[in-house]
Amino acid sequence: MDDQNQQGFENTEQNEQQEEQIKPAKKAIHIKPFTFIMLIFLTIILTAGLTIFALTFGEKKVVEVSVPVERAEFSELYDAFDELKSKYYVEIDEEAVITGAINGMFDALDDPYSDYMDVLQAEQFNTDLSSSFQGIGAEIQERNGNIVVVSPIKNSPAEKAGILPEDMILTVDGQSIQGMSASEAVLLIRGEKGTPVELTIQRGETEEIIEMTVIRDDIPIETVYGEMGEDKVAHIQITSFSEQTFDELVKFLEEFNADGMKSIILDVRQNPGGFLTSAIDIANLFVDEGKPIVQLQGREGDAEVMLAEGGKKYHQPVVVLIDNGSASASEILAGALSESAGAKLVGLTSFGKGTVQTVSYLQDGANLKYTTGKWLTPNGNWINEKGIKPDEVLEYPEYASASYINPETKFAIGNVSPSVRSAELILSALGYEVGTVDETFDQTTQNAVKSFQAKEQLEQNGVLAGETTYALMDAIREKIKNEDPHILKAKEILGTSNE
Repeated sequence: MDDQNQQGFENTEQNEQQEEQIKPAKKAIHIKPFTFIMLIFLTIILTAGLTIFALTFGEKKVVEVSVPVERAEFSELYDAFDELKSKYYVEIDEEAVITGAINGMFDALDDPYSDYMDVLQAEQFNTDLSSSFQGIGAEIQERNGNIVVVSPIKNSPAEKAGILPEDMILTVDGQSIQGMSASEAVLLIRGEKGTPVELTIQRGETEEIIEMTVIRDDIPIETVYGEMGEDKVAHIQITSFSEQTFDELVKFLEEFNADGMKSIILDVRQNPGGFLTSAIDIANLFVDEGKPIVQLQGREGDAEVMLAEGGKKYHQPVVVLIDNGSASASEILAGALSESAGAKLVGLTSFGKGTVQTVSYLQDGANLKYTTGKWLTPNGNWINEKGIKPDEVLEYPEYASASYINPETKFAIGNVSPSVRSAELILSALGYEVGTVDETFDQTTQNAVKSFQAKEQLEQNGVLAGETTYALMDAIREKIKNEDPHILKAKEILGTSNE
């Protein structure tokens, strides 16, 4: 929940003073002009002195004067601003300079999750909390001066283009975004539906540079997807934790439970997180009443232990899938179910975000997002920058991380490119003979492309481009879905549990 600041106001009381009525003298008094002026000055001086006396020694209710108090720690900031305003060689943009000063304070925290958002950036941030937005659909963060993908949103243009967790975005439409905050980068990446954005990406620690064009689209915030086959194992994927996620999940659970659900695969892979309360509410469905879900540690005092409450519980065996794109609320849920509900974790070590943020809304429409504390697992483990290691560690197959292939680029015999290697990797995984997997498009590669085109009923020209590229990416995506090693391992575990 966001903190709201309240301003207190004091009502100043004024005493009613009675004026003394001075009786007129019987004899007129004649005062010289100079003497008269001196009397006026004397009266002013005496009045000022009485006022100072009242302010210093009198009661508060007699008189109260509001005097601005300058905070000593900001004196150098004021001096620097005044110096620039009066002596800089051109007139400064005061608003930009002040915004820069605020940004400087947040930068000095060296915390990628704390950020000052100006009015435009705040509007974009608040849009994320709505039912949809327009963009490519990827959660990003600033890390060591670079913009890094936390995870793409399910079924988004980013996911379909092959963007992966930990991809580093170097440029947007030719503009370098190194050194930018995540909020600043979002403003460049977002855009109207149907418009293209050119991204340059560095994948992992390799020198491989990937250039891709992603077409922006409406990104619906549907956060829960579910399916259950004849084995009665419910596979439920949570893509983020919004205000609606709990209700969406309960709807699937009730439906599957009525159909004889025996066990649950709860999938939070590539889920960047979201609302803390949503994760706690969901954990409460699986953790018995009175057991810990998460510990919240603020600046001072002991950690507050959030315990599971009563209500509807699902006691079917649960396996939770996590990977390096599972962050924040995803890790809270995984930690709670692992340590307090006995659930097994399968996949890859999670992202490692163990802090909690709040948002303050400023009067001009800007936002302050900053870290207010850290969270610990039920057993008191702080997973920040370490992540949660699953019980069963399973890497994705190599073809699952194949680089994006631009459908607008034609690849034929003689071409040498990292995209050719990706194509050969995918063709090989689909069962086509490609010879040595390398970056050279040779005769063997052409034959494999022709065979694939024949199966997909496409023109058999041996050129990888357009519809052939789209079909190749769709085919490998379907293979990944059907042969997902994490899901297969989860079903193996649950099969043992059900015996």
